[in-house]
Amino acid sequence: MGPHSLDAAFKALADPSRRQLLDRLNADNGQTLRELCAGLDMARQSVSKHLAILEEAGLVVAVRRGREKLHYLNAAPINEIADRWINRYDQARVDALTDLKRALEGTPMTASTKPTFVYTSYIHTTPERLWQAITDPAFTDRYWGITFESTWAKGASMAWTQSGVTTDDPEQVVLESDPFHRLSYTWHTFTPEWAEAVGIDGGLQAQIATEPRSKVTFELEPDGDQVKLTVVHDGFPEGSEVLNLISGGWPKVLSALKTFIETDDGGRGLPA
Repeated sequence: MGPHSLDAAFKALADPSRRQLLDRLNADNGQTLRELCAGLDMARQSVSKHLAILEEAGLVVAVRRGREKLHYLNAAPINEIADRWINRYDQARVDALTDLKRALEGTPMTASTKPTFVYTSYIHTTPERLWQAITDPAFTDRYWGITFESTWAKGASMAWTQSGVTTDDPEQVVLESDPFHRLSYTWHTFTPEWAEAVGIDGGLQAQIATEPRSKVTFELEPDGDQVKLTVVHDGFPEGSEVLNLISGGWPKVLSALKTFIETDDGGRGLPA
C-alpha cells in the first residue's frame, strides 16, 4: 500500500456514511448491495458510490458468487495505517482508528454459507516471489512460524509443522494449484499434540476437531509493480470456533508476510 492508496484510505474513512457501511460489514460481513441498503437512510445510488470509494481505497473487497456480488470488509489498510501512524506515534487523537483496527482483528465474523473471511493486500513483489513466500518452508517459517511439506500439485498431501509438531492426514491436501496465480488447500488437522504445542485448551481442541474442514485460497494478480494478494477462507459451519481463531490470525500473518517480502532481508532471500 503506497502513499497514494494510504491517502485514499484516510479520505474514505473521513466520511461518516462510509464508516457506517464499514460498521455494517464488521457486524455482518459479505453483504450484497441490497442488504447494505436495508435500514439505511441512503439512496441505493449513494450506497453504491460510497462502496466504490471504499473498494478503491482497499477497505472493501467485492467477491462474485453466482449472480450476487458480496462485499467484505478488508483489514489490510487499517493494519498499515496502524503500523505507520498509530504504533509509530501513539497519539491519543487516533484512538478511533485503534479501536477500529481492534474491532476488525478481534471481532468474530458471522458464519454463513458465504465466504466468511476475505483479505486483500497489495505487495511490492512479483507473482513468482510471492508464490515462493507462501509455499517454501524456508520462508513461511520466518514470518508465520509454520512450514509445509508438499509438492504443491493438485491432490498432493500436505504435512504441516508448527511448534515442533507435524500433522498429516489424507484429507489435508492441495485442492487447486496454478503456480504464480492461484493456490487452494484444506485447512489443517487439529490433533491433541498440536493443541498442546500451541497452547490451545483441550476442550477447545476437542470442539474444533469435530468441525468439517474449511479451505483457504490464495489468488495472486499482477498490478503494476505490485501483486494483489486475495485470501479467501471459507467452508465454516454456523457458530464455527475455527472461524473465530482464523479471523484474528490471518491479518497478523499476512501483514507479516508483506513486511517480510518488502524488507531488504526478505527481498534478498527470495528469487528475482
